[in-house]
Amino acid sequence: MGVCAAIRQACAAVAAESTHVRVDDEELGRLADRLAAGSLQPTGDDPARRLQGSEETTLAYILTLDAVNFGSGWFPRLRKRRGMSGYFTVATALEERFAAGGAWSAEDLCALDAGTLTRVLSQDPGDAEVAELMALYARALNDLGRFLLDGYAGRFAGLVEEAAGSAEALVEILARMPFFEDVCEWRGRRVPFYKRAQITASDLALAFGGRGWGAFRDLDRLTIFADNLVPHVLRCEGALVYDPALAARIDEEKLVEVGSEQEVEIRACGVHAVECLVALLGERGAATTAHHLDHVLWDRGQEPRYKARPRHRSRSVFY
Repeated sequence: MGVCAAIRQACAAVAAESTHVRVDDEELGRLADRLAAGSLQPTGDDPARRLQGSEETTLAYILTLDAVNFGSGWFPRLRKRRGMSGYFTVATALEERFAAGGAWSAEDLCALDAGTLTRVLSQDPGDAEVAELMALYARALNDLGRFLLDGYAGRFAGLVEEAAGSAEALVEILARMPFFEDVCEWRGRRVPFYKRAQITASDLALAFGGRGWGAFRDLDRLTIFADNLVPHVLRCEGALVYDPALAARIDEEKLVEVGSEQEVEIRACGVHAVECLVALLGERGAATTAHHLDHVLWDRGQEPRYKARPRHRSRSVFY
């Protein structure tokens, strides 16, 4: 069984027995109707989806950004740019650093520390909680640098070339790094998600227009990139329903423990709901894939009506 099939199978099993989160089939059908009647094209201008100068810089940027594409549990503490979310604050700061000073090499990544990243991302060095996130970012980038040096002579391209045009193979390669090894346990069952490993393949495909380092023959195998925003959009649309205690905890903006039944069920039911949504859209003549629909729903989550309602927050290195 391939890694993406394993994700689907595990998430379907969690959704079937979940006690804290459930998929509302009727509301999911209504959401499918609304989506089929509108546009299924992403609308956001994400730096990870466009070229960053040269192809070499773009490749380094995407791999670097997706190595630190986490921290939503800390984002309420982050010093954000005007009108930007935590993710866009980080992505834009890195984009500007690469434009001004060029890409970090593998050796540079190994040498980065929390203080440097605090300055690059324009964060408050006196905030202990933000400092915790900056330390995790430094560790993630150090890991990437060592991974490139140990396996690919420091070449970003070597990592992608080993995948040989398979997005699923790239996921497995990236998952050799600890912060990409996004696997949970739920009631004794292994539940993989590989959110950031999967989104790396998707970002490369979008930025390179499906050519060169973005040419993958099996993108349709990818699932959604299970985080805290797509499930939130599904909840706002009525397609995911949380039990009263979990709903109250989220609405009160309290952290949901990483690896808890509630947190795993939110992510797993989100994955499974989108798989069902893909099938429903196909029946309505609006064929799409899970990874494409992720971008559509994620972009929708940037709208004020979704941002006005709290989403779940967990302090995880996986999203």
